[in-house]
Amino acid sequence: MNARTRDESRTNDGRDGDSAGQRWVRPGQEEEEETEEESTEEELSCPECGGNVVVDDEHGETVCDDCGLVITEDSVDRGPEWRAFDAKEKDQKSRVGAPTTNTMHDKGLSTNIDWRDRDAYGNSLSSNQRQKMQRLRKWNERFRTRDSKERNLKQALGEIDRMASALGLPENVRETASVIYRRALDEDLLPGRSIEGVATSCVYAAARMAGVPRSLDEIAEVSRVPKSEVARTYRYIARELSLEVKPADPEQYVPRFASELGLSDEAKLRARQLLKNAKEKGVHSGKSPVGLAAAAVYAAALLTNEKTTQAAVSDVADISEVTIRNRYHELLEAEESIGLA
Repeated sequence: MNARTRDESRTNDGRDGDSAGQRWVRPGQEEEEETEEESTEEELSCPECGGNVVVDDEHGETVCDDCGLVITEDSVDRGPEWRAFDAKEKDQKSRVGAPTTNTMHDKGLSTNIDWRDRDAYGNSLSSNQRQKMQRLRKWNERFRTRDSKERNLKQALGEIDRMASALGLPENVRETASVIYRRALDEDLLPGRSIEGVATSCVYAAARMAGVPRSLDEIAEVSRVPKSEVARTYRYIARELSLEVKPADPEQYVPRFASELGLSDEAKLRARQLLKNAKEKGVHSGKSPVGLAAAAVYAAALLTNEKTTQAAVSDVADISEVTIRNRYHELLEAEESIGLA
């Protein structure tokens, strides 16, 4: 009995010893693993020639790199449907989160509730739902403007947007004007000055900085404050914020004036040449750039035999006919002096 026990122990020890170097698997597990390995190899190889398989993301296809067999097609593209060629364009086109903008007091990060009482399918809301939406709009507006500074900013940016739309200014000018106003508000430059006056001066400065100038008279026409206040506030804001505003170039007004008068490209080029000659002779010093541009356009129209009148130019440039006549003679004198030289 002792011998049998020893034999059994030896047998058990041998089995245990063997098991130390072996991996125990359940029945059928090896077959499953082999099948998985084979299927993985099949996925990575061409079923026709056994060649390498590559994924063509551009066309949404899985193809054999050797024989060209299309194995799968119409795969789902989980990327964006648009293309961007630089980082700035990518940020502009990305719809992951709302884009920020300085033209809104909260930079566009808050929720807006549509003013139309309709659901997502365009159906009218019931009376109870309309009352509920009205209450939500009211509280949403209150939460969006939490203090007096934000209320000030909201009113000013609304004025900037209104004036920029009336003047036909591009989006970059609106952004610049909004940034200038934010700086003025942060540096406490508003006490003693109206919101409308500061907002108007910011639009005027932004237009000049962007190279799409509007005359002070044009700005004052769409503003709710007098021209004198706009000019005074503009000088103050430009000085305190150290704005780099170059003197307006008369040539920048020529394309707009000529287009509104229906003049040809030849007349535009002639007007620019007149202004360059005047600048060479120093005629522009101390003169209004709008007046010089208007006179140059009028003179160019006459020199190219195109019909226009001083009254028409005066209406477009918003400047008196007397100023146009005076600048007109000065431009022609400068032209003649250069020709004689």
